Amino acid sequence: MRIVQASQVVAESKFNKFHLLVFLWCFFAIAFDGFDIALYGIGLPLMMEEYQLTLVEAGAIGSYTLVGMMLGSFLLGSLSDIIGRKKILAICMFLFSVFSLLAGLAPNATIFTIMRFIAALGMGGLMPAVIAVMTEYSPKKNRAMIVAAMYCGYSIGAIIASLTGMLLMESLGWRFLYWLGIIPLITLPLFLKQFPESLSYYILRNQGEKVSSILNKIDPRGNYQATDDYEYVSLKERAKGFPAKKLFLNNRAVSTFAFWTMVFSCLLMIYGLNTWLPKIMQNSGYGITSSLSFILVLGIGQIVGSLLGGYLVDRVGHRKVLLFMYLIGAICFVSLSVTSNILLLYVLIALGGACTGGTQNLINPYISEFYPQEIRTTGLSLTVGVGRIGAILAPLIIGLLLATNLEPQHAFMAFAVPSIIGGIALLIVQEKYGSFDRIVKTAYSYPKTEKKSV
Repeated sequence: MRIVQASQVVAESKFNKFHLLVFLWCFFAIAFDGFDIALYGIGLPLMMEEYQLTLVEAGAIGSYTLVGMMLGSFLLGSLSDIIGRKKILAICMFLFSVFSLLAGLAPNATIFTIMRFIAALGMGGLMPAVIAVMTEYSPKKNRAMIVAAMYCGYSIGAIIASLTGMLLMESLGWRFLYWLGIIPLITLPLFLKQFPESLSYYILRNQGEKVSSILNKIDPRGNYQATDDYEYVSLKERAKGFPAKKLFLNNRAVSTFAFWTMVFSCLLMIYGLNTWLPKIMQNSGYGITSSLSFILVLGIGQIVGSLLGGYLVDRVGHRKVLLFMYLIGAICFVSLSVTSNILLLYVLIALGGACTGGTQNLINPYISEFYPQEIRTTGLSLTVGVGRIGAILAPLIIGLLLATNLEPQHAFMAFAVPSIIGGIALLIVQEKYGSFDRIVKTAYSYPKTEKKSV
């Protein structure tokens, strides 16, 4: 019986049809997650008129929704290490699909908030699961780029929502956007048929047939068998105990708190911009279509930042790239608060997207690779869950700022602060205690009594 290290087989593999299948499904799921999250800010101006909401009330509804995302990240994201990431993804897609439709049918603000809250549970639980799956199934050589490209689906979803709003919202109303959220539910049976479960899930349950089937798709030349030993004993030993507690063991505590701060800062900026950017620009004198165009530019910036950042990370490492992006983000937001030139505004908003959404897209695989495989989703889920506090506070804080006599555009100054805090937290991360690159030279080994032949 040969001993096979499944994680190394994946790490040393070349991107093929199997990787592409995982990528496309993760991309699809996160795209609709981004679509649904962006809907609130896009439809907010018309919704405020219909429901007669004040700025503070609108900000509060956005924050209530983000509480649901935080709970979803804590509960559903952490459960994926127990019941499987595939099941959690299916549950999340069901929740945000069905209840986004119901939110679009809500007769008043109270019912809307309840439906949106339940949908947000699915939105919050989905992100850690797709990132963990994509990280697990990506070749090591270009892992950062693959995960960043996958997470661009979030920005693509937001862009599609913006374009749909620009083209159809004035004629069909804001509710129509929410009705489109039912699409993932239609695709769910195909997802359940095609999408693979996590390798670690199968290994912990001694399902060698499932593991060998997946590994033969990843590495067709490996000729992996159900009778191979996929390190069942060692993985089960590492998986013992309470997963959340392990985030603070083996000198990981300082880095765990640093990750929480980094994600808190990024999500505060991301959700503050997604919720209030159209309204800030509308109050600054731009029409509703022009205001929505800024969301479109923001999404494009997130995509470019993610792809370019992922390319650089694979070459110079996460720390240098992320630190640079935090610094540029702070400068960008200070500049936005004092700029009136329309072309420069578009450039700065695109840059802001790159240094917020793009930065978060690169932080996710950084965190995922730091923790061992058996607590990877738990680590990412709890980090994102704590970070959601920033997302919850963002709509309310910016709403309160806009309710004062402050010039609307000066609200951008507030986003520079979390960018600086995130950069400081990054410097505190202790990479030497992470699981980066801890892979031996051979993907499998043989007992001493067996000849080295397959």
